[in-house]
Amino acid sequence: MSLHKQLEQRAAANNPIRIGLIGAGKFGSMYLAQIPRTPGVHLVGIADLNPDAARVNLARVGWQAQQYQAESAQAALKTGATWLTDNWQALVNLPEIDVIVECTGNPVAAVEHCLAAFARGKHVVNVTVEADAFCGPLLGRKAAQAGVVYSMAFGDQPALICDLVDWARTCGFPVVAAGRGHKWLPHFSESTPLTVWGNYGLTPEQAERGGLNPKMFNSFLDGSKPSIESCAVANATGLAVPSNGLLYPPASVEDIPFVTRPISEGGVLERKGMVEVVSSLEADGRRIPYDIRMGVWVTVEAETDYIKNCFEEYNAHTDPTGRYFTLYKRWHLIGLEVGMSVASVVLRGEATGVADGWVADVVATAKRDLQAGEILDGEGGYTVWGKLLPAATSRQMGGLPLGLAHNVKLLRPVKKGQCVVWDDVAIDTSTDAYQVRRQMEALFQA
Repeated sequence: MSLHKQLEQRAAANNPIRIGLIGAGKFGSMYLAQIPRTPGVHLVGIADLNPDAARVNLARVGWQAQQYQAESAQAALKTGATWLTDNWQALVNLPEIDVIVECTGNPVAAVEHCLAAFARGKHVVNVTVEADAFCGPLLGRKAAQAGVVYSMAFGDQPALICDLVDWARTCGFPVVAAGRGHKWLPHFSESTPLTVWGNYGLTPEQAERGGLNPKMFNSFLDGSKPSIESCAVANATGLAVPSNGLLYPPASVEDIPFVTRPISEGGVLERKGMVEVVSSLEADGRRIPYDIRMGVWVTVEAETDYIKNCFEEYNAHTDPTGRYFTLYKRWHLIGLEVGMSVASVVLRGEATGVADGWVADVVATAKRDLQAGEILDGEGGYTVWGKLLPAATSRQMGGLPLGLAHNVKLLRPVKKGQCVVWDDVAIDTSTDAYQVRRQMEALFQA
């Protein structure tokens, strides 16, 4: 039965999926815009460090005040309204909650939220992919041990890519490559929150209107977020990653099956079965017509002449050999699509993407020459960007994961372009995030 039909049944039985949302920023607000339009769900509570800001966002997306004025969790459960709090523990501790949607964007906090939810028998849809990138494989295991489901968020590109990979493999196609699009030129890796809007393609006025965070958007532009998302895909699908970072080959949608082939066959891949990100800009900065900047794709191979002939007979767009075909979604709608994950996790017990191995890692890399005593400011900031590397390479060098490179003091200089390692920094070892990461390293090293 379709998810929507099941949701309608839950609505008719007055037995909605009960949801707790942690974080009501941009991503959370997009999901909030869809909740009143979705049958069979009840957002019991929102936990945000700034409830007043959450109220502003609720009004922005069209909620009426009476919908989020429940005085307590019990009042929300009784009336069907939503309770606002700054106490995330109180929300996670509610026995009636089925699923927590972690939407803070803070990877250290997200790990704590996920572990607490698992301990209380709650499923988790983790929007904070930064946390998934540095310890997702162990979070997935801990969720399974607790008998709950941990999932990436549908609407964000990693879950959509995982869906395409699953489609391909379920149909019997070998996956040659999979990934997302991005607006990329090499010097963007040096971008800071001061330079982001011009390079990103928005005016400061547009950014202000949308309540957009320059540091967060800069994490996309400087290559950190594409690396993080590609890492999550690799760990969930087993696809390999480039040996020295993403290549960002420029290509239109038509050219994706041409460039996402092995080098030996005229493409850019080191071998078959890899993640990659396709750029919407030529090397000289010219925009490529019909780009995949906001979309996702998977390239598959016809292993027999019969399958190759089927591609031709049904007018599938392939590379010149006729063997490589790319299926794509040109757009993703981010938080507007999270309901798919919530429904899948609760109604089917299935994640929309979850890490089950440690294939890839994202290592903090200096944007400029950094001096001892400087404080790293994490993804999208002024000091470091995230470089995608094989997990084995990161383990060998002792790479500092980008998700743990915020508010961390450097103990020694790091040259521009050099990866930061554990021994370069003084870090708080008491956090759940640090401890889970170290547990994961020990587990996979063994």
